[in-house]
Amino acid sequence: MALIVQKYGGSSVADAESIKRVAKRIVDTRRAGHDVVVAVSAMGDTTDELLDLANEVAPIPAPRELDMLLSSGERISMALLAMAIHSMGFEARSFTGSQAGMITDSQHGAARIVDVTPVRLREALDEGAIVIVAGFQGFNRDTRDITTLGRGGSDTTAVALAAALDADVCEIYSDVDGIFTADPRVIPKAQKLDHIGSEEMLELAANGAKVLYIRAVEYARRHGVLIHARSTFSSSEGTYVLGEGMKNPREAEGAAAMEEPIVAGVATDFGQAKITVAGVPDVPGKAAEIFKIVARSGANVDMIVQNVSATGRTDISFTVPKADSAAALKALAGEQTEVGFQNLVHDDQIGKLSVVGAGMRTHSGVSAVLFEALSAGGINIEMISTSEIRISVVLRDTDLAEAARTVHTAYGLDGDAEATVHAGTGR
Repeated sequence: MALIVQKYGGSSVADAESIKRVAKRIVDTRRAGHDVVVAVSAMGDTTDELLDLANEVAPIPAPRELDMLLSSGERISMALLAMAIHSMGFEARSFTGSQAGMITDSQHGAARIVDVTPVRLREALDEGAIVIVAGFQGFNRDTRDITTLGRGGSDTTAVALAAALDADVCEIYSDVDGIFTADPRVIPKAQKLDHIGSEEMLELAANGAKVLYIRAVEYARRHGVLIHARSTFSSSEGTYVLGEGMKNPREAEGAAAMEEPIVAGVATDFGQAKITVAGVPDVPGKAAEIFKIVARSGANVDMIVQNVSATGRTDISFTVPKADSAAALKALAGEQTEVGFQNLVHDDQIGKLSVVGAGMRTHSGVSAVLFEALSAGGINIEMISTSEIRISVVLRDTDLAEAARTVHTAYGLDGDAEATVHAGTGR
């Protein structure tokens, strides 16, 4: 008997029929002799609808009350799912994040998990029940308030539960059959991967891949949790995310390890904006001043480029998530006199393309393939950033989809058939 943690996203529980389909999959897992713990998201677009409603009644909703509101979505789906399982003749018990022992810090809207004390979950499992937990939410001991974990919080909930309960595997269900070499909505001939390293998955998630969220992948890597990305809508085997030293469950005992591909995937990100701080005095310490101001605004900086100075002044360009750009611009504008730069330029018509692969460490020519493919397609590069296993470039957003298809083909990643997307959202 294994202990399996399963997570179902919003598209997997979008309506009553979907909930019953998920309930059947859970019951089938229980019939196979396994203990089952489930983390569930809010139904369909419930979270977005609640956010819209909050913004209609208050221009800036109070963070504490917003968490109270948003956490209700998962409570609805967890109770309905438990009811569906009961109707199939199996015992199921639903728990909120606080009841499940999901302890977080006090940051409303983006809380981080600091401890998991799943006492009630273990009791329910020992009594033979299927456990259903509301994802995306937790509880702060100091304030005694409900908190939410931010986007992708249900993935993080599932991985944290798997770590705390020492589960055999954490199955993350969405509307695609696993992890692909690219987003199948952008590149229809993307291929499903049998497995991928957690380091590569972290890079893909950080650079636009949406099938798994970066916080969940990082938590799994840190705590040794085996993730299995699967589809709610098919029986496909999905993709395993393997941490350091983990063996692929599909490999036969004693089989020699296969050499990893040079490039594992191509990620696209339409959610970035570029800010250029123009005419910065080219003296030591000015870059530090600029990025301290940006940090205080709460914006998360990704790529940075500084031009060579020829006149005693320089331009510094950097990218941030579009949602953070207004705050960063406002903060910088308020300190213009003190820093001494000339003006700010904001550009939100950009896209980021990233090529990721652990094989880059030991193979030459990977960057040449990327730049040759983009050149042949007449696509201009505005910024470049690299790590040991990643190359990222910033392009015009209108070029991004075509660039991704061109690069995917150049690395030999195209499959023979088009990938199947069952519900259309990626979650």
